[in-house]
Amino acid sequence: MGAAGIKPVALLLSGENMTLNDRVIYQIYPKSFLDTTGSGIGDLKGVTQKLPYLADLGIDMVWLNPFYPSPQRDNGYDISNYKAIDPMFGNFEDFAEMVAEGRKYGIEFMLDMVLNHVSIEHEWFQKALAGDKYYQDFFILRDDPTNWNSKFGGSAWAPFGNTGRYYLHLYDISQADLNWRNENVRHEMFEVVNFWRLKGISGFRFDVINVIGKDEVLHDNSLSEGKFEYTDKPIVHDYLQMLNKATFGHDPHAVTVGEMSSTTIENSILYTRPDRHELSMVFNFHHLKVDYKDGDKWTKMPFDFTQLRDLFHEWGEQMSENGGWNALFWNNHDQPRALNRFIDVENFRVKGAKMLAASIHLSRGTPYVYMGEEIGMVDPDYTNVNNYLDLETLNAYHSLLKKGVTEKEAFEILKAKSRDNARTPMQWDNGKNSGFTTGSPWLAVGNHPEINVAQDKNGEIYNFYKKLIALRKSEKLISDGTYKAAMKDSDSIYAFIREFGNQKLLVLNNFRNRPISFDLPDEFFASEIWINNYDDYKKNTLQPYQSVAFLKNKF
Repeated sequence: MGAAGIKPVALLLSGENMTLNDRVIYQIYPKSFLDTTGSGIGDLKGVTQKLPYLADLGIDMVWLNPFYPSPQRDNGYDISNYKAIDPMFGNFEDFAEMVAEGRKYGIEFMLDMVLNHVSIEHEWFQKALAGDKYYQDFFILRDDPTNWNSKFGGSAWAPFGNTGRYYLHLYDISQADLNWRNENVRHEMFEVVNFWRLKGISGFRFDVINVIGKDEVLHDNSLSEGKFEYTDKPIVHDYLQMLNKATFGHDPHAVTVGEMSSTTIENSILYTRPDRHELSMVFNFHHLKVDYKDGDKWTKMPFDFTQLRDLFHEWGEQMSENGGWNALFWNNHDQPRALNRFIDVENFRVKGAKMLAASIHLSRGTPYVYMGEEIGMVDPDYTNVNNYLDLETLNAYHSLLKKGVTEKEAFEILKAKSRDNARTPMQWDNGKNSGFTTGSPWLAVGNHPEINVAQDKNGEIYNFYKKLIALRKSEKLISDGTYKAAMKDSDSIYAFIREFGNQKLLVLNNFRNRPISFDLPDEFFASEIWINNYDDYKKNTLQPYQSVAFLKNKF
């Protein structure tokens, strides 16, 4: 049988009785998870070593950020070879051991597929640059560039050698966008996915996948810096259906998620509705932009609860009513730690972490746990701009200075918004380098020795996560129930109702650092408290960052 018809061994051994709705996925940034060699860089053996820890938590699938060969201009998202492993992470023997050990614990793996762009060091780009016409058509080359801006700052176009032409790079100048209109490009991308399927991989996360559908004729668009000219184009749905049919669509238990840049609910329903045969679920980031002043990430302001509440309700209800499926998350490798953004972390780190967990793990969709979230990790306490290594962060810092922002103000913005906030080494213990490495860590640890797995594995936050994860596997109300908004006008409480069969669950989450009074809806007067992140409950009052879920049986 060809690659498309082979069922990966991992699926036969680990996930046959699970559904998409039951799963909880744990994201690992390999570079920062656990270093077993003393190099200062996390590796695949480090992932294997900690599989018992993940199994204890209740994880079903682990998403790994890119570990392919890369110049590391964008921390691995600038890939120079899709079908190899960068030696700093290990080799194929290490990879096979990791997958095999994962099966023993019922854990599958999800790999990052960066199919929109490649590193300019990739052989395809180098051959194109050398004059190979076949490979030149792999990229988007123009004599007259548009006025689009790169998402990393500056123009989205760069000179293509000395040809007088320009190549498109929506991200860093070292990441050349691929021309998906070229059938040969699509074939190569499908081969990449099938290569990893044959190695036992059943999960795929597709990076910025909704920007692959550029028009044949590209137009200026100054109002949106070009993003409306290349985002969520109808042809993206065609490409995803082709990808599905040629690769993971042959695996009944495959799990796929698309990272969707500036997407819409309407498109996300189409991306994820099962009858469309595109993806299992989507990430959207609208809820993580509610602390962007005037839509600008590189600003500092308190989050807008009303906007957050309304976004959750709008996406929750419309995806529920129309058969779409959300990936639910607060944290990932591109976002500052949610505790610093949404919680009075100095006074309520533990209760706040549990509230944030309940607000998504009890909702409709597939929850993602980002490494360290389960022990309440927070942003690093860096003191110097030189602590930061992230390309986007450093570009933003210099851009802020050019705009007249003082060095002190610019640094405070970096501390609040840098992607490196989430990339600091995992904190395993309170020893040197938090137990991450015996060498010198590639990125400085977070300066919070009191927050670590050795101390917190049996603590409040970790055990609350275990409870929430177990509930999703045991209760259809959580895994399969509908979503309906509740208390829509509250300026402090994010509330929703889950319903399945004869059960209804009202979930209340207080996003304030003070007690909030409320009126319990009449239909829940006779209900029982199912979840509570405090030891007690005061009638009609939520304590700071309290989550309470009321269960009612309809008959």
